[in-house]
Amino acid sequence: MNKKKLLLHICCGPCAVYVVEKLEADYEVTGFFYNPNIHPLKEYRFREDELKRVAKLKNWKVVYMGHEMDRWFARIKGYEKEPERGKRCSICFHMRLEKAFAYAKANGFNIVASTLSISPYKVTKQINEEGENLANASGIEFLAENFKRQGGFDICRKMAHDLEIKHQDYCGCVFSKVEKKLRERQR
Repeated sequence: MNKKKLLLHICCGPCAVYVVEKLEADYEVTGFFYNPNIHPLKEYRFREDELKRVAKLKNWKVVYMGHEMDRWFARIKGYEKEPERGKRCSICFHMRLEKAFAYAKANGFNIVASTLSISPYKVTKQINEEGENLANASGIEFLAENFKRQGGFDICRKMAHDLEIKHQDYCGCVFSKVEKKLRERQR
């Protein structure tokens, strides 16, 4: 049986471990690392390097698209004060998935998915709406999933811990990092 070729947008190594393992049963998975939101550049490089380490260990195919932080800041201009899970996040999800769909279309993939829905800090509905909109526009299927369901996030954290992969404590963008620091100060 030929498996469908799935391009998996990966936000980071820890989130990918569980999701890739789950999807490999039904799909031929290729990872896709495109996260221009991650700030600062040192954090971006760390997350990219951790994914490379895990991909080598697990023998995953992964495409790395580069950072493009300036392009991200241009896209979210005017939404800097939006709270986490607000419109800025939808714009960010759209930007990352848009790049994945373009790559998928140009390279013969049947379906696109994302690890983003494993995070308890993300609104799965936002992610899936952006993916479905892009699927309709591109003609490529989107796997609308909620990977945090049935303990997915806890499983992913344990798997990452067992592989000694550091799990980040903010989504990646400068605004989420500031919000996290403000919450910590209020405690």
